[in-house]
Amino acid sequence: MLDQRAPLLAVMDLQAWYGESHILHGVTFDVHEGEVVTLLGRNGAGKTTTLKSIMGIVGHRTGSVRFEGDELIACTSNQIARAGIAFCPEERGVFSSLNVEENLLLPPVIKPGGLPLDRIFDLFPNLKERLGSSQGTKLSGGEQQMLAIGRILRTGARLLLLDEPTEGLAPVIIQQIGKTIRALKEQGFTILLVEQNFRFASTVADRYYVMEHGRIIDQFANAELDANVEKLHDYLGV
Repeated sequence: MLDQRAPLLAVMDLQAWYGESHILHGVTFDVHEGEVVTLLGRNGAGKTTTLKSIMGIVGHRTGSVRFEGDELIACTSNQIARAGIAFCPEERGVFSSLNVEENLLLPPVIKPGGLPLDRIFDLFPNLKERLGSSQGTKLSGGEQQMLAIGRILRTGARLLLLDEPTEGLAPVIIQQIGKTIRALKEQGFTILLVEQNFRFASTVADRYYVMEHGRIIDQFANAELDANVEKLHDYLGV
């Protein structure tokens, strides 16, 4: 059954450029409140650029990005963040000179509803063990990813943009990240996830959009996954 509610995020005819390079070509999709929606595609398909375009951190963008009904296409990245969208980049952006606690306390609270430290430690017990003793970049890759996600949960954002959160992580950490995403959904967060790991995405996503050459070329719900496995093999080369 189609969701008749107005989407929390509605992206229409999104075009994006880095310098003279035209990367996104009319990307259109939506995300409803409480969903986990995954952008799938090969490297270079435009998935990360889509997240950065939503946040206003590309060279130039046109089209429409509506969040909670408000148009954001002309807004700056800090205005978009203050509207309630948080971005966790693939490179994580952990501050090397700050310890775990300082990294978590650094982001400003932009909206009510940000998670307190004790709830973040419930999601990521490893971080509590490292709280005051470890600088950000001395953590393992998995701990850095947990810290990066935990940091954006402090802000009060309603929509989380997660870029390749499982990249380069050990299977046990990938399982923990999946458990956390499912827990965040249960707590009312909405998540737009970029992933190449289709098997991981299948454990957390409600719906999928497939990207190729800066365009959305297919979409389907998690319930339709089995019927689309062969196409996914073709799209993703898996």
